[in-house]
Amino acid sequence: MNAPGWFKQALDAPYSERVIEVAGTPINYLDWGEQGLPGLVLVHGGAAHSRWWSFVAPFFTHRYHVVALDLSGHGNSGRRDRYSHDLWADEILAVADDAGFPGPPVIIGHSLGGLVTIQTAVNHGERLAGAVIVDSPVRRPDPESEEGARGAAFRSPGTYATLDEAMARFRLIPPQPCDNDYIIEHISRHSLHETEAGWTWKFDPHLFTHTMVPLNEQLAAVKIRVALIRGHHSVVVPADTADYMYELMGRVAPVITIPESHHHLFLDQPIAFASAIRTLLADWEHSTPKVKRP
Repeated sequence: MNAPGWFKQALDAPYSERVIEVAGTPINYLDWGEQGLPGLVLVHGGAAHSRWWSFVAPFFTHRYHVVALDLSGHGNSGRRDRYSHDLWADEILAVADDAGFPGPPVIIGHSLGGLVTIQTAVNHGERLAGAVIVDSPVRRPDPESEEGARGAAFRSPGTYATLDEAMARFRLIPPQPCDNDYIIEHISRHSLHETEAGWTWKFDPHLFTHTMVPLNEQLAAVKIRVALIRGHHSVVVPADTADYMYELMGRVAPVITIPESHHHLFLDQPIAFASAIRTLLADWEHSTPKVKRP
């Protein structure tokens, strides 16, 4: 793999892997960092998994105890008969409790994970120090058709004779350019498992059946510190959607745009993304939140 030194060093960073049970389903998570440091929980997007964060998480371990979970129906976690944002929010809090953070953690969620982060902030805000939404759309009431189409893209995963053949079929959804082939290779390799029929994707193709729901009221109800990070060229959170979310967040939460990035912005611009998160968290540690406008 022709990868830069920072990427190889990040993957070599020590971590542990743990499994806990939440509502009868095993939930897998990765754990970096030292006990006693403030907690940071990373939540992947739809049909993704915890190792999408494995080359980003070590950028935060100088200051945080970092964990990244596989939501049920994803990665190495178990599957459920039915999924919901509320259940996924419970999984996030259960992982945070198991990790043994000294106080309320900050949650960072990408895409579907950002929507689950909003739900977690509403359901369990008193147990969180902040929430960072990463290119997750909350739109003006109307366009659920696009969400439904995006869910449909995951409902018929293929099966392939070899791992290499399966990896060659890996695609980002929604489609976008990404010049960092070494990152695509890494996440695609960990997105697959071998079955009796051949190699196929780890995610449950039914996970979007009941989870394409609008979260406008939930975002407006968030009372803890919150921020939005979006890709400059994102088709999921374009500028007008970001403006609407800024309104819902009371016009006091930062909206940060990562230059030359798309929806999967920490695949496009991982260093810029990590720098933006580190700067945001440093500011939150040394500033007083503004009062949310009605």
